Amino acid sequence: MTHNFFAILLVNESTIVNLLIVVVVFFGILLLLGIRKSYKLKKENERLDAINKKIAEDEEKPYQDFTEGHMYGQDN
Repeated sequence: MTHNFFAILLVNESTIVNLLIVVVVFFGILLLLGIRKSYKLKKENERLDAINKKIAEDEEKPYQDFTEGHMYGQDN
C-alpha cells in the first residue's frame, strides 16, 4: 500500500517539475519580449526627444516670410 502511494508521489513530482519547467520557459519568453520592447521604446523616446529639441531650436528663430519670392499673389 505505501509502495503504491510513493510511486504516485514520484509520478506527481515529475509532472509538477515538468509543469514548472513549462511555466518558467513561458515567463522567460515574456520577460525577454518585455526587455526587447523596453529597449525599442527607449530608442523611440530618444528619437522623439531629438525631434523636440530641434523643434524648440526652430521656434527660437524669428519668423521669416517665405512668400516674398512666390510668383503668385504679388501685387507689383
